[in-house]
Amino acid sequence: MPTVTIGEQDIFYFEYRVSDSPYPPLLLIHGAGGQHMHWPPQVRRLARAHTIAPDLPGHGRSPGPGRTSIAAYAADLLALMDALGVEQFIPVGHSMGGAIALQIALAAPERVAGIALITTGAHLPVSDALLGNALTNFPALVDFVQMYAWGPHADEKLQRTGRRQLESCPAEVVHGDYLACNNFDARERLAEITCPALVVGATHDRMTPPRLSQFLADNLPGATFYLVEEAGHYLPSEHPHEVAEILSGWLDEQFLPGRT
Repeated sequence: MPTVTIGEQDIFYFEYRVSDSPYPPLLLIHGAGGQHMHWPPQVRRLARAHTIAPDLPGHGRSPGPGRTSIAAYAADLLALMDALGVEQFIPVGHSMGGAIALQIALAAPERVAGIALITTGAHLPVSDALLGNALTNFPALVDFVQMYAWGPHADEKLQRTGRRQLESCPAEVVHGDYLACNNFDARERLAEITCPALVVGATHDRMTPPRLSQFLADNLPGATFYLVEEAGHYLPSEHPHEVAEILSGWLDEQFLPGRT
């Protein structure tokens, strides 16, 4: 899998190419402490779609340091898309990745053909306990996330994989991610994002509760809203087929000739 060097930063990314895709490329943006593998194969290899799923700086196979602001991560990804020669695309963000997708749409609206936001919000406050534990008691942070991020029926093997992936992310990178989330607030600017938008929430999301998804859907002018039952914050991992089906249906409605 390829790596792009931007300045002094190497960014690793997964790419799935489809000849003659009817959609703009999808940029899959993972959440805090995550990596490209948080997007399951059903989404990374979405039918008829050209997908690009990077590891953000400091995450997965991209070396650190991580960033401490959503704007900095958005700038990294815009530079990645420049390096790949992709002019217009669809940011698809989960959790912190949703905040990054919103920031990309605000910073470079001419680059964004549409936006998809999955279990995320326009404002992502993080508790003082989580911010503190990231540096002083990382195992306690991992335990907390594992307790609150999964839905009631999440597979135990899937949960163990999620734990290993979070534990592999450096504590200082996770701390920076949480600082970035905590300081992000796009609530007053959502009306500026007029491209087609997909918002997907989960009924049992205890980290970004459904009310945050509903707020996005109510305030983004071009939003389509889905609420997935019996699912938690790690919705793409828990319900990969349903997320892929929702995303594919929305892409067809928005970008296939004669469907709009």
